[in-house]
Amino acid sequence: MAETGKGVTAGKLAINVQKRLTRAQEKVLQKLGKADETRDVAFEEMVSNFNKQMNEGTKLQKDLKAYLTAVKTMHDASRRLQDCLADMYEPEWFGKEEMDALVEDTDTLWLDYHQNLTDKSVTCMDTYLAQFPDIKARIAKRDRKMVDFDSARHHFSSLQKGKKKDEAKIAKAEEELGRAQKIFEELNVELQDELPVLWDNRVAIYVNTFQGLAGHQERFHREMSKLSQNLNDIMTKLEEQRQQKKDGTAAAKTGDGAKSEQANHSESASSPPKSAVTNGSDGELPPGFLYKVKAIHDYAATDGDELELKMGDMVLALAFDNPDEQDDGWLMGVKESHWVQNKDISAKGVFPENFTQKV
Repeated sequence: MAETGKGVTAGKLAINVQKRLTRAQEKVLQKLGKADETRDVAFEEMVSNFNKQMNEGTKLQKDLKAYLTAVKTMHDASRRLQDCLADMYEPEWFGKEEMDALVEDTDTLWLDYHQNLTDKSVTCMDTYLAQFPDIKARIAKRDRKMVDFDSARHHFSSLQKGKKKDEAKIAKAEEELGRAQKIFEELNVELQDELPVLWDNRVAIYVNTFQGLAGHQERFHREMSKLSQNLNDIMTKLEEQRQQKKDGTAAAKTGDGAKSEQANHSESASSPPKSAVTNGSDGELPPGFLYKVKAIHDYAATDGDELELKMGDMVLALAFDNPDEQDDGWLMGVKESHWVQNKDISAKGVFPENFTQKV
């Protein structure tokens, strides 16, 4: 049994070697112009498209993975930065709990973004490219079988044209030609059906990949923008807290007597010193006056009841006639310059609180 197995293996090896020699001889004859070669221009164009498609897909896959690596690097950097802020944020500072929650939400957002890119874009490209090696191997096999077919065809033709015809050899050659032709044509038909479909499918793959990528990016940046605004609001409130403590300390040191000192301290804890508020307004305050703020950003009014601000404008914050009308994060006020000049509040309007800071 062992000898038989060895014999079979050796026989197959000899057949394979013979096939390679025959193909090599056939290719040499074709290159020398001594044997015609089966050509299929349409199929050659399909193969050219296949190679282009495979190269483009491989490059896209590589660049997608590089982008994913960059996202992970940014996530790691963001996590370290946020953890650093959370660690140094003291418990008595404004918004400590909100800050801790914001750090956690930011980390979760990065994780979801990375996972969505992996599942929807990178994995999709991996699946798409997984089919190329098998098709590439069958194209190579089809080319080998085409050479076998050409070789069998030329051998059969030469026997037919010979002066001394050996009918047995001719019959055997014809049988080998039929077998070679059948194998070649089966592979050829399969690939001619598959390659155009694969070529057309690339459009859908690119659309799905980049639509998914764009959608994940849009959602990520939208949610990250909200978190960034929350962080900015917390930092603004923290600076206000620091400024109020600073003003309170200064008022306590300059007060005359214990009673005056107590009054100044109480006033500074709830609002800036009155002298700072009334500066430039001859000591007269508009009805419902609360405190004075300074615009730290430009704000373009989008409605008739809003107050347009330029950075540096001083605004006298006023109480709402109806407290129920006040929205969170919005104040009512009139520009100090208007009040000083006209002594009326007809030009009052609402404005976003986080575009200003108390003075």
